Amino acid sequence: MYFDRGRTDLSCRQPSHLQLTRCTSILLPQTPTSPSFIIDTKNKSYRHQYSNMYFTRLAMLKQPVMDRASAKWKDLPGKPVFVRRVLDVVKSQLCWIIGTVYMDMPLKPNVLEDLGRDYSIPPPPPREKFHSDEDAVMLEDESGRVKLVGERLRSTRLVTGVIIAALGMETASGDFEVVDICYPELAPFKEANLSGDDSMDVDDCFSSEDEYLAVISGLSMGDPSSGEAQVQMLVEYLTGEIGGPDDQKLASQVTRLIIAGNSFARVWTDNGDEGNENRPVNKQRKFGSAAQAKFSTHPNVTLSAHLQDLASALPVHVLPGGDDPAGVILPQQPFPRAMFGKAAEFESFRCETNPVWMRIECDSKSKSAVKNGAKSSTSSGHSVPLIRSVLVTSGQPVLDMYQYLPSPPSTHLSIACATLKWRHIAPTAPDTLWCHPFRERDPFVLGETPDLYIVGCMPKFGTQLVGGESKDGKRSRTCRVVLVPNFSETGCLVLVNLRTLAVRCVNFTVAGMVAGGTSSLEEQASDMQEG
Repeated sequence: MYFDRGRTDLSCRQPSHLQLTRCTSILLPQTPTSPSFIIDTKNKSYRHQYSNMYFTRLAMLKQPVMDRASAKWKDLPGKPVFVRRVLDVVKSQLCWIIGTVYMDMPLKPNVLEDLGRDYSIPPPPPREKFHSDEDAVMLEDESGRVKLVGERLRSTRLVTGVIIAALGMETASGDFEVVDICYPELAPFKEANLSGDDSMDVDDCFSSEDEYLAVISGLSMGDPSSGEAQVQMLVEYLTGEIGGPDDQKLASQVTRLIIAGNSFARVWTDNGDEGNENRPVNKQRKFGSAAQAKFSTHPNVTLSAHLQDLASALPVHVLPGGDDPAGVILPQQPFPRAMFGKAAEFESFRCETNPVWMRIECDSKSKSAVKNGAKSSTSSGHSVPLIRSVLVTSGQPVLDMYQYLPSPPSTHLSIACATLKWRHIAPTAPDTLWCHPFRERDPFVLGETPDLYIVGCMPKFGTQLVGGESKDGKRSRTCRVVLVPNFSETGCLVLVNLRTLAVRCVNFTVAGMVAGGTSSLEEQASDMQEG
């Protein structure tokens, strides 16, 4: 039994005799540009039409797209003009329009077809991909919809709900031939860049003065294939109970733990319609009898015990995911604290929404660990506090958009990076991704670009830096995008350096078990380059 931190085998390590104190961080209040995703009483109504979200989204992002398109195309030959309504374009006149993309895809699920189908015939299995050669790209606004055509679209990867500006002209057939496309690009950064380190690459070595943010996802408690021994090793590692001096030193620098979704395995029924399709199906039920969910309190009890141990040592943030016993529509609301037993008694234990914004201030000498619920005292290695803006999701938007696009060339990492340039983290909601019918705002529009963008429940680890256009020859600010893989499949704990935004993986492996902890993740991380 061992865990791998870059060719480190703890089976030959001895416990450290050094007395270490845990680095701490402070969770700051949210701002107007990084708002809460809690659905308040004002927005809890389900009577509103989803069309309000599209109109609101277009109104929120139209001005940023217009400003960028005007600057990009103002010096082009032919002097293209801006047409405010997509149905007012003039044939054979070079112009540009702004609207919301709609992908007309024959293979995309259709709720009307589901309602009208013959229920005596079993439905076909869900498709892994929606795209086909018959797909059509539309651009719509409050006036109507126009079809986009042209070679430029072949090299552009779009999904429903993205706000763009399209440069071109109307053809004789009434379509709009596109020659160029403009996106909103990155929203402004709000927090000051005080790190003084632009390297921001995968971390092969660590400083004894840096603070780390730990992230895991996909614990899948209750799944027979998940390794509970790996979870126990993870808990002991973060609490400093295992490992050599270097490992315990690194663990003491972890200021917070984020569990980004899918803490529980999906509940399945005896007709096999949920969960793993390879599970054995029980003998046939009697006619008219209801399907019985195979649910046990054991996963919740086990997870609560682990969370209690973790919350006693450092702040823990738990997000719901697509497989968790929580509402499926986005934004998913926090778990009830009472379901986690004694872990809920700690102030350091927090149930969050999915998605969630966090503003983290690390290493302030004047603040003690009591303010964020940790037991240990604060570190005094740095004199300048640093504030990081962090956006965390459990991965449903990226997984949904992945079905729209061919792969290769599209990957989960490239899609996550594209959402920053689109200024929207869930553009396919509410088309193919369930979400709440907001009326006066679209909470998924990015009012600011986070320093750190974390996407959980991904098939594999990935990281990249995403930056805007450089100005005056200087390097622009960048956002670190991190894909966190399922822990039950990879045994991977991701650590992000809050000062440099460098990323490292700690892999937990149990000898003789198939699930989790292959060293290929560490090798992959070391080969990552800046985006």
